[in-house]
Amino acid sequence: MAKDLANWAKKDGVKYFMVSFTDLFGGQRAKLVPTEAIKDMQADGAGFAGFATWLDMTPAHPDMLAVPDPNSVIQLPWKPDVAWVAANCVMEGEDVAQAPRNVLRRLVGEASAEGMRVKTGIEAEFFLLTPDGSRISDEYDTAEKPCYDQQAVMRRYDVIAEICDYMLALGWGPYQNDHEDANGQFEMNFEFDDALATADKHSFFKFMTKSIAEKHGLRATFMPKPVEGLTGNGCHAHISVWDKAGKKNIFATTKGTGQTGELGLSEQGAHFLGGIMKHASALAAITNPTVNSYKRINAPRTTSGATWAPNTVTWTGNNRTHMVRVPGPGRFELRLPDGAVNPYLLQAVIIAAGLDGVRTKADPGKRHDIDMYAEGHKVKGAPKLPLNMLDALREYDKDKGLKAAMGDEFSAAYLKMKHQEWNSFTAHFSDWEKANTLDI
Repeated sequence: MAKDLANWAKKDGVKYFMVSFTDLFGGQRAKLVPTEAIKDMQADGAGFAGFATWLDMTPAHPDMLAVPDPNSVIQLPWKPDVAWVAANCVMEGEDVAQAPRNVLRRLVGEASAEGMRVKTGIEAEFFLLTPDGSRISDEYDTAEKPCYDQQAVMRRYDVIAEICDYMLALGWGPYQNDHEDANGQFEMNFEFDDALATADKHSFFKFMTKSIAEKHGLRATFMPKPVEGLTGNGCHAHISVWDKAGKKNIFATTKGTGQTGELGLSEQGAHFLGGIMKHASALAAITNPTVNSYKRINAPRTTSGATWAPNTVTWTGNNRTHMVRVPGPGRFELRLPDGAVNPYLLQAVIIAAGLDGVRTKADPGKRHDIDMYAEGHKVKGAPKLPLNMLDALREYDKDKGLKAAMGDEFSAAYLKMKHQEWNSFTAHFSDWEKANTLDI
């Protein structure tokens, strides 16, 4: 039985609810609803004008109602009289097909109907910058090899520990925090979960991290490449599939043979991986959704020595230089997504591509056990990832199967809005253009 939010609020001292949904561009939109009104909102939803957000709507559209999902509710650990709750978008009694959480919910249902329960974990990297975003916040964080820097992580202990304490209190099972490979960059890991629960946690984690950073006079950013020359923000996803009860990992095998089986990945797991590989170039339009994203996956060598990001559609064993690695039995890691990825669309497109792979018995192709950064030129026939956002959008538009799996209405809306974003970018005049063209 669904949780009664009004009764729950009274018991836990909650005065307000943030009824929140995520738009196509990953923007979190919310209304602050007093507890006295939450009963009606739980039944009917909070009203929004969809056109005022990044959704493909006009001012003439009817009210869009955001109906809270009580299973997602989280009391803000840093402001316990407020609770955040993810909502499902509805219009005139029907789910809004382009709304990202609805896209994911539908695909979770499809997987379940085929006996599959997708579980994922994410590694969301972020930078701590000065409030105006112009530079990293720690002037002493200057090491050439800053990854795991003990002094640097402790100089930001107050921020990192506060966020981790809150994840512990929420029962997320955080298990490690570190300074990442760029100066000013951090990563905090928590346990994997069902895909929808992971997406909700991912959304809340971004909100919480930004809020706590602001509380400490800093600015947290998940922008893919916020600082030129430094490693970008990835959002690696670890993927496994379980039976409907969530008890047995059906990706795991101890008797496997061949390139995937000897790594502990079952035949079904290999086909799911095959779907990811098959749709990889189109996947990038979702997993790497901004102009800036392609400064990360097609970046030159960084000051630390490596980008830690892929640029070719390849997979391997426990080797971080490829788009996909299989670090151990029963799961694989997709290293393509970046910090700008929409938490709900990330999970949705993984399921969409993977389900297609299982249905079509897709072959993941040859495993390459080489250092792609040093020897990638030796790989023949593997597609290169898109060079820019426009190329990625074109790849997605060409991939009829993936577009249909994500939903025709969603795909049309996403492509339309993202092409508008690209056109806005190309219409922008930069200093580079003058510096390189003025005297021609």
